[in-house]
Amino acid sequence: MNAEAPIAPKSPAGTGIDPAMAERYAGKKACVIGAGFGGMALAIRLQSHGIETTVVEARDKPGGRAYFWEKDGFTFDAGPTVITDPPCLEELWQLTGHDISEDVELMKVMPFYRLNWPDGTNFEYSNDEEQLNAEIAKLEPDDVVGYQRFLEYSQRVYEEGYLKLGTKPFLDFKTMLKAAPALVREQAWRSVYSMVSSYIKNEKLREAFSFHSLLVGGNPMKTSSIYALIHKLEKDGGVWWARGGTNRLIAGMVRHFERLGGTMRVGDPVVQVHTIGTRASEVETKSGWKERFDAVASNADIMHSYKDLLSGSQRGQKIAKSLGRKSFSPSLFVVHFGLEGTWPGIAHHMILFANRYKGLLDDIYSNGVLPEDFAIYLHHPTVTDPSMAPEGMSTFYALVPVAHMGKMPVDWDEVGPKLEKMILDELERRLIPDIHSRIVTKFSYAPKDFKQDLSAHMGSAFSLEPVLWQSAYLRGHNRDDVIENFYLVGAGTHPGAGIPGVVGSAKATAGIVLEDLAAKATA
Repeated sequence: MNAEAPIAPKSPAGTGIDPAMAERYAGKKACVIGAGFGGMALAIRLQSHGIETTVVEARDKPGGRAYFWEKDGFTFDAGPTVITDPPCLEELWQLTGHDISEDVELMKVMPFYRLNWPDGTNFEYSNDEEQLNAEIAKLEPDDVVGYQRFLEYSQRVYEEGYLKLGTKPFLDFKTMLKAAPALVREQAWRSVYSMVSSYIKNEKLREAFSFHSLLVGGNPMKTSSIYALIHKLEKDGGVWWARGGTNRLIAGMVRHFERLGGTMRVGDPVVQVHTIGTRASEVETKSGWKERFDAVASNADIMHSYKDLLSGSQRGQKIAKSLGRKSFSPSLFVVHFGLEGTWPGIAHHMILFANRYKGLLDDIYSNGVLPEDFAIYLHHPTVTDPSMAPEGMSTFYALVPVAHMGKMPVDWDEVGPKLEKMILDELERRLIPDIHSRIVTKFSYAPKDFKQDLSAHMGSAFSLEPVLWQSAYLRGHNRDDVIENFYLVGAGTHPGAGIPGVVGSAKATAGIVLEDLAAKATA
């Protein structure tokens, strides 16, 4: 796109960029480092306003944590695999009069999750109210009423924490103080598990309605009760899947971004964001490519952004030191495998709880030990979308949260194969009796891979831990406080991890970038 020659709406190229926007931001250039969900959402927003935007991605293809592999005819998504709040994604296309269906096919997933305990208890989790109440009543009839009260609470924190604050940047402490009364009223200092337990008395149901914070790296025993909003988010918007895998959603975002005139630079890691005074002046990559930009935004790991990319500035060194004192979310160990046969009786998403809940969470988040028991998130996309595997076969991954490398510095080349076998043995015992003989292909992804492939601090899978004292203003700011044209987007910034979280951070960050560049243009 040539920003100096505004494109009329619905031009032959089909961009739909508003000519007034193109004129306002004519000649302005932005760089987004990292092609994860947050980076691509930000890039689309900036390009939709006529800002000449370049995305620079270190790996051989876009996606970040939503990377994927194709092996022996199977497609394996790295994750995330749970898509919620489709409108936050649809809006990225609607900005220029397009529709997400041009590039992505979203499919409903039902039930949302099947929860399973070692004693054989199953719980079908969905937004079918009648069915859900029946599932609750099977475990504890009295908790049907308690669940309704919890749902009312979830509605309130959804309105306060997601609708009002989810895309609002917290650039100063005053902004946080304004939000404080509502957070105090909803007892945000209490944990998700504590709040669920105040409404529900059955232990299995307490686990069923508090595990969601684990999907964004949070310990249900410590994460703010505000994260109970995830329940409302799923109830209203459902749980979805992109045909072909989550990677197809990323591919659709890239296709739309390039349709608008954006530029992708893939397989060339950024090695330095150069600064002059209090401004980011130039982006340099491993290949030697250098370019100047009016705005630079990082979707990379937050520690990597400051410690490495801004290593040449005092600001980078100072913030990296500060970040080193913060708590980071755990890592993950994931076994990807393809099986002979189809498994219509295994749900798309399953949570296989262990006998322990709090004790297991303590081992992961505090003790830094590898327990012999573990909870497993089992992802089985082929039950919804057979295209993920060769005909008559099935794609799976089994994910186990583990302590990050700062808490548990083990040799994953040695530990990984042992843990992989333990996980597959547990699946054989509880779900697929002949799993080992049916495996066509398999590989594992460990904390060391998160660190190596994604430059993730200590191999953390979700960046900063989502606790109250690391939220909003106390989390990574959407714009740096000193380097005035350096911005952040993604899991390490407000509001946090998960697809709606990082897409929300992109909306917050885009608003600041647009405001800053417009102000500079009129100065």
